[in-house]
Amino acid sequence: MTDPVKPPRRYDASRRQEQAEENRARVLSTAGRIFRAKGYADTAMPEIARAAGVSVQMVYKAFSNKATLLKAVFDVSVAGDTEQTSMAERDVIGAIQAEPDAVRKITMYVSHLAEGAPRYAPLQLLARDAASADRAAADVWAQMRQETLTAMTYFAAADLLATGQVREGLSAEEVRDVLWTYHSAEIYELLVVARGWTTDRYGRFVTAAMIAGVLGSGT
Repeated sequence: MTDPVKPPRRYDASRRQEQAEENRARVLSTAGRIFRAKGYADTAMPEIARAAGVSVQMVYKAFSNKATLLKAVFDVSVAGDTEQTSMAERDVIGAIQAEPDAVRKITMYVSHLAEGAPRYAPLQLLARDAASADRAAADVWAQMRQETLTAMTYFAAADLLATGQVREGLSAEEVRDVLWTYHSAEIYELLVVARGWTTDRYGRFVTAAMIAGVLGSGT
């Protein structure tokens, strides 16, 4: 009599995927902390791997190079590092889109910008400062700027111009460019980093500047 054949052990792909996501999240969190503390040039991929408790091969496999990792840290900082934060991000955007008044739209948007800028503006500045010496960082910096321009293109046309309250004579491209300028990490750098403004004061300045720039003082 032969022994019963044992069924093949099922491969637990779900647990493997879960562990990979946990490792990725830990690398992103660790990289963000080290980038902010040491800067781009003085941060090394092996250092991040050691601090995150993963192999350096895993970091390179997931992110290719240091610039790609910086961009991933930036994306997480913008979108939120938890499901709840990501949902809050979508809720804010939905509320802005539903608001009929252009002044309120800008006020709500900049409030959201000022709240998040301390998380992600320093990462943008790291990419900018590294761009002259690192081709991959230059590509990431260009991508960050393009993504902001795309978002401001949508905000200008789909949100502000649709209200009919934009100052007469301004094109969608002009509105976009004003928004893009005041949204820039350089404004945050000048006022908050260099001059020590609070984020609330920075937010009030950007709100007033955007309103004056695209709606006019009489709005």
